[in-house]
Amino acid sequence: MEKLLLGIDIGTSACKVALFDLEGKVIAQSTKEYPVYYPAPGYVEQNPQEWWKGICDAVREAINTAKIDPKQIAGIGVDGQSWSAIPVDKEGNVLYNTPIWMDTRASEISRKVLEKYGHDRIFEISGNPFEPTYSTPKILWFKEYEPDVYKKAFKFLQSNSYIVFKLTGMMTQDICQGYGLHVFDMKTGKWEEDFCDELEIPLEKLPEIFACHQVVGEVTQEAAGATGLAVGTPVVAGGLDAACGTLGAGVIEIGQTQEQGGQAGGMSICVGQALAHPKLILSFHVVPDLWLLQGGTIGGGGTLKWFRQELGAYEIQKEQLTGINSFKIMDDEASQVKAGSDGLIFLPYMAGERSPIWDKHAKGVYFGLDYSKTRAHMIRATLEGCAYALRHNLKTAEEAGVKVDELVAMGGAANSRLWTQIKSDVTGKVIKVPTSDTATTLGAAILAGVGTGMYRDFKEAVNRTIHITRVHEPDMKVHETYKKYYEIYLEIYERLKDTFIKSEVG
Repeated sequence: MEKLLLGIDIGTSACKVALFDLEGKVIAQSTKEYPVYYPAPGYVEQNPQEWWKGICDAVREAINTAKIDPKQIAGIGVDGQSWSAIPVDKEGNVLYNTPIWMDTRASEISRKVLEKYGHDRIFEISGNPFEPTYSTPKILWFKEYEPDVYKKAFKFLQSNSYIVFKLTGMMTQDICQGYGLHVFDMKTGKWEEDFCDELEIPLEKLPEIFACHQVVGEVTQEAAGATGLAVGTPVVAGGLDAACGTLGAGVIEIGQTQEQGGQAGGMSICVGQALAHPKLILSFHVVPDLWLLQGGTIGGGGTLKWFRQELGAYEIQKEQLTGINSFKIMDDEASQVKAGSDGLIFLPYMAGERSPIWDKHAKGVYFGLDYSKTRAHMIRATLEGCAYALRHNLKTAEEAGVKVDELVAMGGAANSRLWTQIKSDVTGKVIKVPTSDTATTLGAAILAGVGTGMYRDFKEAVNRTIHITRVHEPDMKVHETYKKYYEIYLEIYERLKDTFIKSEVG
């Protein structure tokens, strides 16, 4: 009986599950959407129980589509979005919706903590800025504004660790997602007990830390009934979605770099030490003894999805009439506009911005509109704006002494040859594209494969499962054009950043 691996991905807009054979071939996959809630300004929440329902439905669908015996699944890996803070009681009941990675409700708390302890002290421990989007300020927010929830909370879980709990009954914390908590020592991979005491976050509210590929439990009878999985199937701790996507793109050597094109954008540079930069993000890789110096941007596939939803009625109608994917239609339209979009520049800060500017007030902007501009110009400018954000992060990484020569693309955006070429031209970097749609779930599945002994090590897993499908070389003449517009892109933000704050008053 052929052995298979199951990867589960808890994204922002949907969960994805995929069954893989040991060569990395997709046997079946399923996606289930769930809502994002915006109950107040700065509040961005999701209900983890809705994640679980989506995963149960998706796993059943994948198993039924593949027509397999669930006992063929040798192991399960779970990855998830960053910076959750899920309060659960001793039985694992969710006590409150989790603020997700876009949530900034803890801004005032962040300010007070920074004022009291100073950036340098916090950064020395965690290797990360103390921003309200991270998990630590959210936990402190519960303590201050929802004291009953905080008191009842037995543990605060991350997105993947919640699903691991639902599958196994075990409450865990993988080492990769530890970076969201500033009481996590980025050098040692352990909780910093003294700082826990100072912030008055009891250590017992934080789960035990495990390696990402470590088997932490098995599928319970209850979880088997909900998902269709076999009782006793091993489940590993899992990790951050971007890190699993980095693994699923084949990035496991120092210096290799993943470029992310999912709902959000960004990059992950594989480094051999805890090399931090105050404007970037540092986490452990899901691969042992490696770290990821990351740039995380709001601008990614979500910007184009927003454009299609709000301004893409033509493309949606054409898709209904012709069957051609509306994103492909938008690609074709944008390809008719020359590089630089005739001076139309887009700032992709649709929910504030993360690295490297860390500005919750930042807004999306189309700069340079006039009567000569078309919707095609706006589409191309959207693609270019996200590429400028990627370049901004890469240039910031160079300040930390990290130079990148080529990128490996993952996420749905990598399916767009135009968008990938724009990123190559804007950054001046070679971009290689493996199987993009499944990189994140494949990375989660690889963790399960290594953890259960289906692969000897990560190198064997990558060699067997990941293959480059195309390569984009930068057009350096076009790159020179983009350099000019990139400088304007930076200038627009600098000139508008104070105005963004004023626009929110009243």
